[in-house]
Amino acid sequence: MWRVLLVVFVCFSSTAYAGDGLTLFSLADGDKTQSVNVKLEILALMTVLSFLPALLMMLTSFTRIIVVLAILRQALGLQQSPPNKVLIGIALVMTIFIMRPVGQAIYDEAFLPYDLGQIELTEAVDRGEKPLRAFMLAQTRETDLEQMLKIADEPTTLTTEQIPFFVLMPAFVLSELKTAFQIGFLLFLPFLVIDLVVASVLMSMGMMMLSPLIISLPFKLMVFVLVDGWSMTVSTLVASYG
Repeated sequence: MWRVLLVVFVCFSSTAYAGDGLTLFSLADGDKTQSVNVKLEILALMTVLSFLPALLMMLTSFTRIIVVLAILRQALGLQQSPPNKVLIGIALVMTIFIMRPVGQAIYDEAFLPYDLGQIELTEAVDRGEKPLRAFMLAQTRETDLEQMLKIADEPTTLTTEQIPFFVLMPAFVLSELKTAFQIGFLLFLPFLVIDLVVASVLMSMGMMMLSPLIISLPFKLMVFVLVDGWSMTVSTLVASYG
């Protein structure tokens, strides 16, 4: 994790690249030699991009949001609508809104002083870690944290500042998944009631060969639209981080 943070800070620092670039290879044409250069920031940026999906899932609210949206789609009885790309887009936008205060704190307290040359890189990393650690600890259950400490063979008496980041990350993800399943269960209940009512009516009418899902789907969609389900879901997810 420390290496990834170092790469992030070096990648976006305007003062870290005083040279013209890094010589990748040279081409010889008679007496003339041409060097092909590649900017260091491009190499650093490509390295950061390769870690971006993992960092998005391990350090932000993205996991909880995308799991809840997937459970909601399943509860409605819709297999491929909205498509995965739409759900991922909604989750990304909501993640940006939720993580904006954390990102702003990292920028003000760590990146900006480092970019102005006021602090060293190691101090910038330490400052940038604090807002992110505070956010993750606020969403992590103590039981999950203790379990990860035991698995990592670390003492459970560590303070929040002493807990290693590689222990905090899996504990945070486990807590996010547990919270997502709890929210998903509450979302599933009203649609389950509709399915049970429709199935009972069909059985009483002797229409056992007709799938209840076909009949219940329009009713579930109607109820979801009437109660403004999307707004309620989004507001619930955002409020869960309050």
